[in-house]
Amino acid sequence: MKQASLLFAFIAAALVALDTVFGFATAYAIGYGAIALMALAISLTFLWLWWKRTTPLALGMSFSWAGAASVIGWWWFYSILDRPRGMEESEVLLVFVALYFVGATLHFAVIQRSLNLPRTAYLVPVLGSVVVSALVHLW
Repeated sequence: MKQASLLFAFIAAALVALDTVFGFATAYAIGYGAIALMALAISLTFLWLWWKRTTPLALGMSFSWAGAASVIGWWWFYSILDRPRGMEESEVLLVFVALYFVGATLHFAVIQRSLNLPRTAYLVPVLGSVVVSALVHLW
């Protein structure tokens, strides 16, 4: 935990320094772009681990990180391309959100199996999240 806390403090300080020297937009673009690229690398690594059958979590992790890379990458490109109109309401973004959604659902399925819960128990947090999100949006 100490190492993670120090790493967090270092990275946060580096991003604040970038903000101070180059402005928020540049610090944001560099940080967002870097995390999108790292998420892509992590997704591909988990896809390889799934292919090698090393862990039951690998496929869910691959989908989750692919979704993260895609959604974060989308907003990164949207920002650095000066918010093009064609990206504002593109259905392509929904495909990326679906990747993320599948990864989360697979994670809940693994958790359900690990806790020896009833077979469809993993749907409770999935459907609950959709319902809460819809209620917040509609309110």
